[in-house]
Amino acid sequence: MEFEPLSMGNEVIEFDMMGIADDAVDIEHAVDEEDLLDSSPVTVVAASAPASAGEVYIPEGDTNLEPYEGMEFESEEAAKAFYNSYARRVGFSTRVSMSRRSRRDGAIIQRSFVCAKEGFRVDKDKPSRDGRVKRPRAETRVGCKAMLVVKIQDSGRWVVSGFVKEHNHELVPPDKVHCLRSHRHVSGAAKSLIDTLQGAGIGPSGIMSALIKEYGGISNVGFTERDCRNYMRSSRQRTLGGDTQILLDYLRNMQAENPAFVYAVQGDEDQCMSNIFWADPKARMNYTYFGDTITFDTTYRSNRYRLPFAPFTGVNHHGQPVLFGCALLINESEASFVWLFKTWLAAMSGSPPVSITTDHDRVIRLAVTQVFPMTRHRFCKWHIFKECQEKLSHVLSGHPNFEAELHKCVNLTESIEEFESCWFSLIDRYYIREHEWLQTIFSDRRQWVPVYLRDTFFAEMSITQRSDSMNSYFDGYVNASTTLQLFVKQYEKALESRYEKEVKADYDTINTNPFLKTPSPMEKQAAELYTRKLFMKFQEELVETLTFLATKVEDQDAISIYRVAKFGESHKAYSVRFNVREMKATCSCHMFEFSGLLCRHILTVFRVTNVLTLPPRYVLKRWTRNAKSGVILEERANDLLNSSRESLTVRYNNLRHEALKYVDEGVKTIDIYNVAVAALQEAADRVALAKKNGGKMATVNGSGREERSAHGNHSSTSFGDRQWGLEQSPSMDDQDKKIQKLSRQLERALQKCEVYRANLLSVLKDIEDQKLQLSVKVQNIKLGMKD
Repeated sequence: MEFEPLSMGNEVIEFDMMGIADDAVDIEHAVDEEDLLDSSPVTVVAASAPASAGEVYIPEGDTNLEPYEGMEFESEEAAKAFYNSYARRVGFSTRVSMSRRSRRDGAIIQRSFVCAKEGFRVDKDKPSRDGRVKRPRAETRVGCKAMLVVKIQDSGRWVVSGFVKEHNHELVPPDKVHCLRSHRHVSGAAKSLIDTLQGAGIGPSGIMSALIKEYGGISNVGFTERDCRNYMRSSRQRTLGGDTQILLDYLRNMQAENPAFVYAVQGDEDQCMSNIFWADPKARMNYTYFGDTITFDTTYRSNRYRLPFAPFTGVNHHGQPVLFGCALLINESEASFVWLFKTWLAAMSGSPPVSITTDHDRVIRLAVTQVFPMTRHRFCKWHIFKECQEKLSHVLSGHPNFEAELHKCVNLTESIEEFESCWFSLIDRYYIREHEWLQTIFSDRRQWVPVYLRDTFFAEMSITQRSDSMNSYFDGYVNASTTLQLFVKQYEKALESRYEKEVKADYDTINTNPFLKTPSPMEKQAAELYTRKLFMKFQEELVETLTFLATKVEDQDAISIYRVAKFGESHKAYSVRFNVREMKATCSCHMFEFSGLLCRHILTVFRVTNVLTLPPRYVLKRWTRNAKSGVILEERANDLLNSSRESLTVRYNNLRHEALKYVDEGVKTIDIYNVAVAALQEAADRVALAKKNGGKMATVNGSGREERSAHGNHSSTSFGDRQWGLEQSPSMDDQDKKIQKLSRQLERALQKCEVYRANLLSVLKDIEDQKLQLSVKVQNIKLGMKD
């Protein structure tokens, strides 16, 4: 009888057992709980508590297929395979427990195979390499005695010398047995299919769906989604080889040139590398301007290594995609995504976005929930539509109109009630209400159907059009033949191309005057404020107001409610609430909340109520031509600079910035000015003292004395109750002279600060103007060269 060898994982370990005499010692293999219990999300029957005395679980089935004492096998591997096959039919997992070796030649002469629930856990409480204690895992050992012992005979054959059939725990039913460790094995055919699908850009979840369909059920696949992810990771690591060093060298060089360039590697760079993340200074600065909504895109799998290349992108003031960082993902586990999101968030100064758009992936959703708990998470609608073509191919082939009806149901419904009514009508008409995938995406509808998301900012101008930032930033630069060496060059080319497009859009905004279609002062105002592309969108909304009618239906103190509908389409009306005192309006279509531009319905109400210009609250700076101008004083920008504190220039700029803010407050009144002078004098004494002590400050408070680092963490103290001095305090006359000298120096410094403060903004504005003019000149030269 032949048996197919089954994978036993890392639990097959040999132990040197010298001899079989009475003084021989059996060494038991202590298996970590992680090696026994699958931590994948697939449901597994939990280990039950130890049975009460006398209660046993006896496997049922054909007794001709179970081991018995005296049963012989051709080899040790055949015995192991038979017991594991028996365990699969019965419903438990196996592992190797003990081995004996011959004292003469060291050959293995006895093996013990046991139930994976044999023995009891040994508490280690060993901290990990980073000092943290691992989270406690579920108890899986219950002291089960079931086992099979085989010994080698002089003939070379292996015979069963001991067999315990009874278990002290419940056995796993057939539909869950594939989750047990010793029965999970990725076969050669499955590996080939995984490689093919991975090369086509399909992720682990999609691959598992295809395998389940191919094999007729999850129990027939023979392994879990976690095993699939692990195989994909190991395959990538083998394929990558030493090419990762090229990318790491590039990242190190970039950081050496500019300390604001950040990169991180999950795992040991010199051993087993998991994932790589990086962000250049421009990407980090762009986030301070346009980091309100981001897209995390893992659809770039078409490269030589089948690696998900995952950029973080957003939308700039021209509606163009802008980069916030990149990652290469070797491991797509939940822990890896959590690490990546936390690393990216730290690089972006710890300020989470308002909203994030990702692929429709369960693992990514779990990671987003952990790292961005207050951020609105949206699944890419177009990714779901693409899944639809695969999951519902049988419906699409037989009903060509189904896809168009689905798009209409998702995109054109105006309310939650209308969408849900349309959805159920559609799936009932095509008899697919029980389809598992449709049930899944309907349960996730609040994260991808537009009608549920319109109250959150996503920087999109249209519900029905695809965002340019999703799966487009690196289009044309990454393909099936892209190596890491080529990728580095293509990455820089993509950045240059995007920068050129932004410069061209700036040029068009500055050097061309849009054609005004109405005499409205609001249109003229918008033309001067918005970028060219955003103005055209606003102009479209404004012109449409000429075909809309607004009727006041209710007055509530300062709030008026209007019914707004297009002429001839009164059945399709929108509700606008307008507070004339606060100049605040909201519309039932939620276009402003979703895109940051006012809708035609609110603009219609403005027209009939004689609001001739845009209220400031409805002009988002991120959409204006000055979105990136001015001094960046936001908290995020300051935190960005703080990450490069080692730079003398950065420290100087930060200190000067703090001093200027202090001066602004200190000159408002003579009393505040006197307090400010005294505080600065005290600070000057402390700085001088720290400098004299080599960065240390000696404090004298009563009889106690302590030293503090000048740049460390200080407890809050009152300047009036504490004196700062050396071992021997100078005389009062010397102190008065020094105070007078410092006061004169402070007066001169304050006068200079006044001048600096008056000129600072104008100087920075001149720099911005010169930079913009230079970009325009470059663009003119390029256009001239083309001509």
